Amino acid sequence: MSTAEAPSRARLLTIGTVCSRLKDEFPDVSISKIRYLEDQGLLNPRRTQGGYRLFSEDDVERLETILRLQRDEFLPLRVIRQELETGAGKRRKRRSLVEAGEEELDLEELCERAGISADRARQLEEFGLLESRIEEGNRLYAESEAEIAAACEALSRFGIDARNLRAFRTAADRETSLLEAVIAPALRSRNAERRQEALGDLQRLGQSAQELAEALLRRNVRRLVD
Repeated sequence: MSTAEAPSRARLLTIGTVCSRLKDEFPDVSISKIRYLEDQGLLNPRRTQGGYRLFSEDDVERLETILRLQRDEFLPLRVIRQELETGAGKRRKRRSLVEAGEEELDLEELCERAGISADRARQLEEFGLLESRIEEGNRLYAESEAEIAAACEALSRFGIDARNLRAFRTAADRETSLLEAVIAPALRSRNAERRQEALGDLQRLGQSAQELAEALLRRNVRRLVD
């Protein structure tokens, strides 16, 4: 780092300044959300003697990474924390769930990535947890299907079989139907600009729905130990 760059990197920002700075890219960011991310252990800004938060440029960069992973990949905070700990968050390719172009895997590649057997993959597909398409007699899976399969396998280690896991698929389908009812008219608009705006709204709707589902689950899990 050059001497000229050092003062800029060392400058500390208040939480209000950070919030204002990120508003253009992340319209939903707020002071309360930044505080929540700190409470969850994802941010660790400095504090003045009076208790005011001060953010370095590195803190802001970390916050931007967190917000992008939430917005573009709908990742839960637990997974984002793991991404940050391993350094994968910065290297990770941004993947929007409303855009096409996801890599496809054959059955063998899916099983290798998810750590499951072919029989297990077929079982998950029978219960509607995995989806594939047939091309020249071969089953092809979107890359994200490997993440679903790995999550299903992790739950199965606690004795939750594929039949019971259908409840997660059903819940996701209901949430998606609700989002579709809200955003479908704009997505089908003949106006290209309106359709583009609708894609952004869909990203934000999906993120908010995920945050709500995670918060409700967290509350219920806490009740189990109270």
